[in-house]
Amino acid sequence: MNVIDVIMERRSVRRFKADEIPEADMAKIVEAVRMAPSWANTQCWEFIIIYDEAIRTKLSEEIFPGGNPAKKGMVEAPVVVVALGKENVAGVYDGNFITDKGDWFMYDVGIAMQNLCLAAKGLGLGTVHVGAFDAKKAEEILGVPDGVRVVALTPLGYPAKEGGAPPRKEVKEFVFKNKYGR
Repeated sequence: MNVIDVIMERRSVRRFKADEIPEADMAKIVEAVRMAPSWANTQCWEFIIIYDEAIRTKLSEEIFPGGNPAKKGMVEAPVVVVALGKENVAGVYDGNFITDKGDWFMYDVGIAMQNLCLAAKGLGLGTVHVGAFDAKKAEEILGVPDGVRVVALTPLGYPAKEGGAPPRKEVKEFVFKNKYGR
């Protein structure tokens, strides 16, 4: 599958088969993350790959508010990947943030997560980029040190069910030529 097809066909998957993911495929996914671009090549991300069902279950039970639709997938999927960002690394020169955007780790971790999701799709696996959860509780459960933040997570596995594409904006609604506006 070429990269454009992967981008066009990737969907958020929330229901998974319990089938194990081959180590070679996990290595390809990790390599895709490693190759993600980052601010001044700081590579401010780190990842925890959780295979242990007890840990996945604990996270599912303790970090989700209300009825997050990703909750079941956290236990069903054979793997959960947790994306971490190191604070005060990206967007910093000589100890100072050099843009009005501040710490750049969220942006860089987002790119790395997109590489992960696209690589997974290319290998026939499913993901859902999860951001609505209690990050502080996740950090506590996973033993994440100060200066490192849990940014996002995704169950990773073979889809038990894939949804269709949600409606997308027309290009003319978000692309402008030369200046902002129509």
